Amino acid sequence: MKNALLLMIVLMCLNIYSQKKHIDILSSIDEKQMKYESIAKSIWNLAEMGYQENESSEILQKILKEEGFVIEKGVAEIPTAFVASFGTGSPEIGVLGEYDALPGLSQQAKPYKISNNGKAGHACGHHLFGTASAAAAIAIKEYLIKNKKSGTIKFFGCPAEEGGSGKVYMTKAGLFDDLDVALHWHPSSINAASPKPALANKSAKFRFYGVSAHAAAAPEKGRSALDAIEAMNSMVNMMREHVDQSTRIHYVITRGGEAPNVVPAFAEVYYYSRHTKRDEVIKVFDRIVNAAKGAALGTGTTMDYEMIGGTHELLHIESLQKQVQSNLEKIGGYNYSEDEKVFANKISESLGVKLNTEYVEGVQPYNSSTQAKGSGSTDVGDVSFALPTVGFNAATWVPGTPAHSWQAVAAGGTSIGVKGMLVAAKTIALTGMQLIDNPKLISNAKKEFLIKRGKDFKYIPLIGDRKPALDYRN
Repeated sequence: MKNALLLMIVLMCLNIYSQKKHIDILSSIDEKQMKYESIAKSIWNLAEMGYQENESSEILQKILKEEGFVIEKGVAEIPTAFVASFGTGSPEIGVLGEYDALPGLSQQAKPYKISNNGKAGHACGHHLFGTASAAAAIAIKEYLIKNKKSGTIKFFGCPAEEGGSGKVYMTKAGLFDDLDVALHWHPSSINAASPKPALANKSAKFRFYGVSAHAAAAPEKGRSALDAIEAMNSMVNMMREHVDQSTRIHYVITRGGEAPNVVPAFAEVYYYSRHTKRDEVIKVFDRIVNAAKGAALGTGTTMDYEMIGGTHELLHIESLQKQVQSNLEKIGGYNYSEDEKVFANKISESLGVKLNTEYVEGVQPYNSSTQAKGSGSTDVGDVSFALPTVGFNAATWVPGTPAHSWQAVAAGGTSIGVKGMLVAAKTIALTGMQLIDNPKLISNAKKEFLIKRGKDFKYIPLIGDRKPALDYRN
């Protein structure tokens, strides 16, 4: 009895000591807040799109290099991708960071819509994503040094998440193969770590080639590429009735002709297909291709298509998700200042909702339900099929704000975004330190990972064998 009591006291003391070491490191993130805020704002102002994030990538490389990380540039044949490494030996912990913006969503840090002149903007908060992840990697590095721990921390500079599938190419290149666990997060309007599905995705640009002619004087001599696109879209839209209800299909016509009196000789449409399971996405995409072939045949045109992106669904490791939930609750949310509350109320008004600060001040309860609704897609999905991967959301936007909106850009450029970014950085750092301290967390995650992925799994990228589409927006 005495031995058991003594052991319990020793374990309690060790736990308190370990917690103190963690708190000391987390405090260092607060001490560097102004520095991280400046970095995030610089990337926010740059708003560079996928595969074009030259300055944003350099900014993150610079701070990590200053902190003693060894930088490997241009990995996976992508100029703006990099890996920053510190330490030696096991465990190897990876932290994912993004920094690409979205087209046509430029917005000042104001609570009302401002004309963007077609410029790009950080409507998904990746300026905060990359900065918080870098801050967490630096904090974990400091933990290794101060406590003379064995281990390796790697920051992965991941470009072109928005439609470019940057991490897919990094996965194909084997960059994550030696890691034990990968950590990531994403900006949001809530603080939450419950496993939320992300949809598998295949995207492509379909290009039709016809014959130009005068649309009034000699229409019989023309073959309209735009007619082919309209026929394709009509067939795909009818197909929506005959696919699984979890399927998502969306498109934009990127080229439709130059003038009404000229039969378009060239037209292009950009398609996304999504589903909770990659096998279903492949089937749906194949049907879209067949619709394109039929449209070309029916209009007397020809067609080809270019794969642009393709990602796996997310594979969640619940033991890690619960660990992150616990850590997110320890870090907690934050409170709005009076100025932030005024800003947030105006954003809420623009969204037609009433401001509820509970989503910012607290953390959403953990929900392991498999019925959670999937929404967007992420190339983190491919990473999650390579090794145990865990992520969460931090409230960098006003509650109720949808991603890819001007409201998201606006909040991301204010102190609201910075406060959420610090919550994310601390949560990742705390999780990383615990993984280093407790090898059992990793071994349990690996066991769960192998069961969920399946013993016969073979990684086949949904983008096929193509190279990174460095000019994919042109």
